Amino acid sequence: MAIAPRVTRRGRSISVWAVLGILVALTYAPILVVLSVSVKDSAQFYNSFWGISLPFHWENFGNAGAVLAPYLLNSIIVSGSSMAGVVVLSCFAAYAFARFRFAGREVLYYMVLALMMIPGVLTLVPQFLLVKNLGLLETRWALILPYIASGQVLAIFIMRAFFAGLPEELFESARIDGAGELSAFWRIALPLTKPVLGTVAIIQLLATWNDYVWPFVVTQQTPDLYTLVVGLVSFTGRHSTDWGLLMAGNILAALPLVVVFLFAVRYFVQGLTAGALKV
Repeated sequence: MAIAPRVTRRGRSISVWAVLGILVALTYAPILVVLSVSVKDSAQFYNSFWGISLPFHWENFGNAGAVLAPYLLNSIIVSGSSMAGVVVLSCFAAYAFARFRFAGREVLYYMVLALMMIPGVLTLVPQFLLVKNLGLLETRWALILPYIASGQVLAIFIMRAFFAGLPEELFESARIDGAGELSAFWRIALPLTKPVLGTVAIIQLLATWNDYVWPFVVTQQTPDLYTLVVGLVSFTGRHSTDWGLLMAGNILAALPLVVVFLFAVRYFVQGLTAGALKV
């Protein structure tokens, strides 16, 4: 009688690990396929898509890097500028919504949150017309400014919850010592919110770096302004596609994000945990 429960628990444990193993395999299967295709030429791709073909064509990475190099600077400028703009502006806005008392504060805040319920595809045409009327088409500003405007909604939501959860005693002590609101924000609130700022920065970086539709729409007449993701179209033709170069280019385009995430993962996890606790 004592053995049956052990067998049952062991069987359940094996079943759980089997399911988890299958899910992990399904998660990493596309990545393995991309890695496999990235070292194939066209003949190997069409003759042996699923298998491993020798020799490996490592020169695909060098050729893809040479094509994508001009677009790397554009992605760095656009993603970096929009990330900085979102972090700075949403930080001030979230602090005001959390710590200040003024008429219509909650109504205005929920109006901002309502923007999260509007699908991005519905704002594509109005946003394009606005950028066109401002004369910003075929410029980097057509990318940076809309990214900053759209990225602030989620950032304000995340940081406002954190600022609202900070103990009021900290700010009262600062006021007793003669600190103003700006000083309290700079010396108390901002240092405590570094993990949340890191989370917002990573989310915004991922969103802008991987975006394809908007950069292609507003810079399609100026290839010199293409970002990395749009630049990958260079490997596709009207009648054929060099899949080896395309997959190698995808890997190279993802490497900067992997490096940034590895260095910032600690702040990202801390920010998610802090937000969960404060909410």
